[in-house]
Amino acid sequence: MGSLTMSIVHPREVFKPLILMNAGAWICAHNHPSGDPTPSQEDRVLTSRLRQGADLLGITLLDHLILTDARCYSFADQGWPGA
Repeated sequence: MGSLTMSIVHPREVFKPLILMNAGAWICAHNHPSGDPTPSQEDRVLTSRLRQGADLLGITLLDHLILTDARCYSFADQGWPGA
């Protein structure tokens, strides 16, 4: 849910299907329609919150990818926290 420039993510909605599938690991991904995959401060905060929630649930967050038509940003490739 959101607009062209921002999205609202509720961790409970993210984790519900992972719990129901008994997932042990997952990758989060979202797009930046602007074409610039550089994470915003909100992306960094969200990634931190999702990692904390995943750790509490014992579900490993392998990466958070930000996708555009031509490029991709990987938090894991950038060394995590606050990457």
